[in-house]
Amino acid sequence: MKASPSPGQLIGRQAEMARIDELTGAAREGLGGALVLRGEAGIGKSALLDHAGRTAAGFHAVRASGAEYERELPFAALHQLCVPMLRHLPELPAQHREILRNAFGLATSAPDVFRIGVATLELLSRTARDRPLLCLMDDAQWLDTASSKVLTFLARRISCEPVAMLFAVRPHGTEAESRPDGSAVPGGRGGRGGEEGSGGQGGPGDVGVQGEAGVQGEVGVQGGSGEPGGGGEPGGGGEPGELGEPGGLDVLPWLVVGGLSDTDARTLLAARSHVTLDDQVRRRILAEARGNPLALLELPTSGGFAPPDTLSVPTRVERGFRARLAGLPDGARLLLTVASADPTGDPGLLWPAARLLGLDPTTVGEAAAATGLVEFSTRVRFCHPLARSAVYRAAEAERRRTAHRVLAEVTDPAADPDRRAWHRAQAGAGPDEDVATELERSAARARSRGGVAAAAAFLERAAALSVDTAKRTERTLTAVRAKLDAGITDTAVDLLTTVENASLDELQHARVDLLRGRIAFVRHNDGNGPAFMLRAAQRLAGPDPQWSRDCFLDALEMSLVVGRATGVMDMVLAAARSTAPPSRSPDVLDALIRLGTDGHRAAVPLIRGALEGDGAPMWTRRPALAVVLAAELWDPHTHAAITEWLMRTGRESGSPLVLRLGLAQLTSWAVLSGDLGQAMAAIAEEEAIADAVGGPPVTYHRLQLAALRGRRQEALHLFESATGAAAVSGAGQLIANTHWAAAVLHNGLGEYPAALAAARQAVANGDLFLAGFSLPELVEAAVACGEHEAAVRALESLTERTEASGTSSGLGIAAYARGLVTGVEDHYREAVEHLEKSPMVPYRARAHLLYGQWLRREGRRRDCRRQLRTAHELLSAAGIEAFARRAADELRATGEKAPGRSGSACDRLTAQELYIARLVATGATSKEVASRLFLSPRTIDAHLRNIFRKLGITSRRQLRDHPGLGPGL
Repeated sequence: MKASPSPGQLIGRQAEMARIDELTGAAREGLGGALVLRGEAGIGKSALLDHAGRTAAGFHAVRASGAEYERELPFAALHQLCVPMLRHLPELPAQHREILRNAFGLATSAPDVFRIGVATLELLSRTARDRPLLCLMDDAQWLDTASSKVLTFLARRISCEPVAMLFAVRPHGTEAESRPDGSAVPGGRGGRGGEEGSGGQGGPGDVGVQGEAGVQGEVGVQGGSGEPGGGGEPGGGGEPGELGEPGGLDVLPWLVVGGLSDTDARTLLAARSHVTLDDQVRRRILAEARGNPLALLELPTSGGFAPPDTLSVPTRVERGFRARLAGLPDGARLLLTVASADPTGDPGLLWPAARLLGLDPTTVGEAAAATGLVEFSTRVRFCHPLARSAVYRAAEAERRRTAHRVLAEVTDPAADPDRRAWHRAQAGAGPDEDVATELERSAARARSRGGVAAAAAFLERAAALSVDTAKRTERTLTAVRAKLDAGITDTAVDLLTTVENASLDELQHARVDLLRGRIAFVRHNDGNGPAFMLRAAQRLAGPDPQWSRDCFLDALEMSLVVGRATGVMDMVLAAARSTAPPSRSPDVLDALIRLGTDGHRAAVPLIRGALEGDGAPMWTRRPALAVVLAAELWDPHTHAAITEWLMRTGRESGSPLVLRLGLAQLTSWAVLSGDLGQAMAAIAEEEAIADAVGGPPVTYHRLQLAALRGRRQEALHLFESATGAAAVSGAGQLIANTHWAAAVLHNGLGEYPAALAAARQAVANGDLFLAGFSLPELVEAAVACGEHEAAVRALESLTERTEASGTSSGLGIAAYARGLVTGVEDHYREAVEHLEKSPMVPYRARAHLLYGQWLRREGRRRDCRRQLRTAHELLSAAGIEAFARRAADELRATGEKAPGRSGSACDRLTAQELYIARLVATGATSKEVASRLFLSPRTIDAHLRNIFRKLGITSRRQLRDHPGLGPGL
């Protein structure tokens, strides 16, 4: 006969316990990690958390729990988790202390979520210095949005810390309910299979459009999409918002907790049931419970079994919890309702609230505790989250309102104003202007603490409680924008429909159109975004001409993302020509209208004037568009100035949007100037920020790097991935980017038919910058393929553009393209002379290569060798491999062998390792590097050990002199 299990021993969970023990064992060795336990309510996730807490010997365990009724309060769950660790707060750097104080409502500054994540990572690291740390988070499906972002951030950055994080999640679907063996099933959006899930990307940030905006950046819908006048962060109409909702816990490793096997279910039922059951009842309970441990324990106390029905197991268990309320004194039921309405579990709130209701804590407390639903101790804890839900839902609406009313009265308005406002809102039976005003103040506080989603929830409730129609409309529009800032698009749509039939003035109509435009753009399959922006611009032409012009530019920037092939850009320019209010002096809108109607020679002076700006350069307001225009002018020096400003502003402000745009431009600049190591390092930092804020990394600058580096399979795989993503999202400009990159790649490889096809596609639609930069690729490929007329037409267009701009870079590139078409030596010489003044090293090297090729074909072996050596040296040193092989092949054809290229740091290190190595080579400390990559110093030290091993060195000092590690970023 099988021995009965001891109390506290889990039955049938050997695989799950082994996985948890593996997690904590690795953390004990300094290899931290996270695991998400997924399964239906009552399946045993909380019991597994308890197992982890009991068996992780030597660990310092901290616990928190999400609360269904507390999801609107920013950082509520994070605060709960961190409270036991706050004794280490004085040990943190001053900046991190202030950030955490702010996140927990103790200060008034406004750091963003990912900086709060960095500060919390430092707190966890300090706490884990003495002994390993175990973080247990139950009911994580109810985490407030801000806490969810930070905890996901932490879970992905503890790989070199003695920290284990364990989450219990009830999934929204049924995928975790069908496997009794506890095996994982593919989960998340785009799950990777096995035990890994993966997240998706969310909506836009406050600045607006988050898609790939052509070659040069993520275009933000500027100024006009916010309040009149724009302002705020560079490139945005107001403060920068989230870059999108992260995939959340879906991106972490997870394990499905399924139902118990029939044998284990029988063992549990026999061991824990205090009710004598006959075989028929036992079989019925086993059938109804479907291996759910909580159901197996609860159903026997509810009369043996539940009647057959179609309700889920959690619902039937919850009904069993409600049955315990039957016959309970009214005062005890009221006390339980108050306890269920307070997710903090703070006895300091419960007992004063009870006294306000005239309840005797001793009498009603004993009666409530006798149900087994709740335990009153230093914290008020329900036996299971379903028990809390059951009690709250069993109460009549008026009883719930009473509970919230007394909780609001006993909540300190100075120490916890937001929770007080939340309780007041739940206590009302109808509109209440006083409560709505208080919720507005809570929304402002939530936003200042980085809780964008919480601010949106407060504003939505404030609108619902508004008495005055005008105030309700205004609050609703503000709530819609907040929902969009938080990436909660569907709710934003629903809210916006509530004001469609309201009496709106012209400005409000314009704001509605602006919001519809943003919503349409975020919904990648809806191409109406620019049209809504245009309608807003036309509405604003009279009351606010400058805002109207900003809206025209917003529409134009949206059209950049979808690409010229859609015809949207031409529609926007046509509308702007006919209806845009006149400006005080020619600006970027006038310049783009002139470019579309009269060509480059007429438009270039206006474009230059727009870039220089009236009092401040254009890029301080619209940096993404400024970069596109600088590239249209073949002006790398202005591009460099914009990049420098973006990097400086992004570092100083801490804005993830500005910094990511700056890093993308830094990558582009590094590629164009031939420093591929710096390009890889900038990509690593941009990817770190993207991961930190929960968004996908920017793609276009990675295409540029892959194209010029010239590794065929690696590049083609990236191009295919980018094209597929762009097709889904409607980012036509990204597709054009891919065509240009493919033309560069294939020209480098000498695959001229493929290069010609790609270049033709890149040029076809006349996209800003891309069409111009693709023309020299088209000329080279067409000449190589013998298509002279195509080469001549492309050269004419290229000449018109570059002569209008008059830069050394543009003139030099056009000159070598002319040499290809005419075969005149002076054109090649002119190209080399112009490009010697240009920072665009790859194009300078290509001019030498093409000149050398021409000289060899002319039989001038000595002259061609000099040109080809120069080309090979420049290309090889930069790591531009395909073009370097072309130069080497040409040299071999002259009888001279090109020197081999020794392996560089770029070849041996990952992008992240290269970034770390470059920074450390400048003398940066592990802490300084960690702050850039949002990792812990311990993780940076682990990376350094790998870097030393790969480079065959033993110290930081040796990094400074290592070839291939130039100045840091």
